[in-house]
Amino acid sequence: MTTTERELTGPVDLCLPDGRLDPAAVGWSRRPLHRANLRGWGRTKRWEYWCVTGPTHIVAVTVSDLDFLGLTGLYVLRHGEPGRAPVDLERTALLPFGHGVRLPETIAGAAGAGDDVVVGPERPVRGQVRVEIRAEGTGTRLRARCLTPDHRPVELDVLVGLPPGHETLGVVVPWSGRRFQYTSKHTARPASGSLRIGDERYPFGDDAWGVLDHGRGRWPRNAAWNWGAASGRTDGRVVGLQFGGRWTAGTGATENALCVDGRLSKIGEELLWLYDEADPMAPWELRTPSSDQVDLVFTPFHDRRTRTEAGLLANRTDQCFGRYSGQIRTDDGEHVRIDGLLGWAEDVRMRW
Repeated sequence: MTTTERELTGPVDLCLPDGRLDPAAVGWSRRPLHRANLRGWGRTKRWEYWCVTGPTHIVAVTVSDLDFLGLTGLYVLRHGEPGRAPVDLERTALLPFGHGVRLPETIAGAAGAGDDVVVGPERPVRGQVRVEIRAEGTGTRLRARCLTPDHRPVELDVLVGLPPGHETLGVVVPWSGRRFQYTSKHTARPASGSLRIGDERYPFGDDAWGVLDHGRGRWPRNAAWNWGAASGRTDGRVVGLQFGGRWTAGTGATENALCVDGRLSKIGEELLWLYDEADPMAPWELRTPSSDQVDLVFTPFHDRRTRTEAGLLANRTDQCFGRYSGQIRTDDGEHVRIDGLLGWAEDVRMRW
């Protein structure tokens, strides 16, 4: 299905005064324009998810407010050290009724926009996690602290830049006037800094990239989605891939876009996601069904597998990290070869 989405060019509120979706907010944009003035409790979801990919390590920082539950988390995957198997570390702190989590109406830590976010104690103990998301210059400073299960300190300190004119994807997905989601997806943002685990320090430098998933909305009880993203240099270009699926079907909106040298190409088609749910470590194929705009194979090397049943919350996730190869085409007709671009593809089913 091909959509005919409207491109927004000026600031807009997400909601009407009574909390319903403002029809004027429906569309997509090349920079963050929406103010998520959400009202109501119980189905409102807010989150900031940052993932930084580098040649040897991938780190992800999460702060979310699900109304009945707050969550802060740090995830680390070691993947690119020859002779050493992939190792992942995940620390998550759950905060009943979102105690201590207050996410702003615009992007947390965005220069000139959202408020800074700081959650968790200065010196975490046991399963606690401290996350800081702060504006710094034109970029965003990410800091996180926790302890490993064997009590070694973990510290992340990364600056994710935003080059002048770099375009991002903002989309409102309207299931109905009462159920809707605003998402702002950023890819291919250069990152620098370091990760420390115990006495070992791992730098993020020239080939490190930040991806943001900023979400604000009111969701149905059950949801399922695919999300894929990747960033890096390939074919002499800086490329960001942003793909979504399932959750947008039938809404008239997609969250599919290409970012090449900072310029966004919006894709108004639902992608074909071809993969084996029973074997997510097998190669995935992602294609645009009626054109050659996307023709990619994703080859995983690690599955971040989550299975949770905890009362109101159930989560079945396979977030597979790996590399994309194939070809994409920009809006101006230029073909770009994709050769081993580092990123992920995921299959998620939620009850929340």
